[in-house]
Amino acid sequence: MSYEFVPLSADAAPLSHARGTPLRQRARPATDAELAAIPWLAVLERAQRDRVAQQLQVAEAEVGERVCRIGKPANFWFGVIDGLLKMSNDDSTGQAITFTGVPPGGWFGEGTLLKREVYRYNIQALRRSVVAGLPLESFHELLETSIAFNRFVINQLNERLGQFIAAREIDRSSDPDLRVARNLAALFHPQLYPGVGTLLRITQQELGYLVGLSRQRVNQALKRLQEDGLIRIDYGGLRVMDLPALRRFGAS
Repeated sequence: MSYEFVPLSADAAPLSHARGTPLRQRARPATDAELAAIPWLAVLERAQRDRVAQQLQVAEAEVGERVCRIGKPANFWFGVIDGLLKMSNDDSTGQAITFTGVPPGGWFGEGTLLKREVYRYNIQALRRSVVAGLPLESFHELLETSIAFNRFVINQLNERLGQFIAAREIDRSSDPDLRVARNLAALFHPQLYPGVGTLLRITQQELGYLVGLSRQRVNQALKRLQEDGLIRIDYGGLRVMDLPALRRFGAS
């Protein structure tokens, strides 16, 4: 979703640098609970799954900390175990925009790893997040040896392509309610973000960063969506009540 970047408020952590020890140096092995939250592990054969589990690394990213940076080599395939990340190009020479959010269960960067390129976007934590990483060579080894993993990656690419095509349509809309509705629907995508379920842990301020609107305007949009029976505003998050209708919101 490509919207104008809304900078973080003054009391948020700075986005220009990571705080404390670099993320990679804080990496540790994944726990059993964290491994259970990685959707693609389930498609692997037992021997492959056991081997990959030993190669996976996990770290906690603080608010504003960068997981990926524009121009840096892609050495890991990353996924979100818990928390919320933001994909943007705010270090590029063009207009700063936010592409999408990445909630729990989401894995990203397959295309960059497939082409062995550098990142063309930044990935930053909007809240404290648990992030997992699979080394580049392990990713390619799975592609060469597992048909099931290939199918998973192809499905990821296909679903994300559809998501970004839909995002281009939203770009042309000046209706804030529609932008909030469609972005929320994208974050509840069951294939791309299976860890979300029906409840997304997100604040109105965080949603504003992703959509490119003020917290006050996001609040108005959420109230309308709730009145229409599409979502329910819960403590600490949003619950989807009618995902198909949320995806169709604003359609003629």
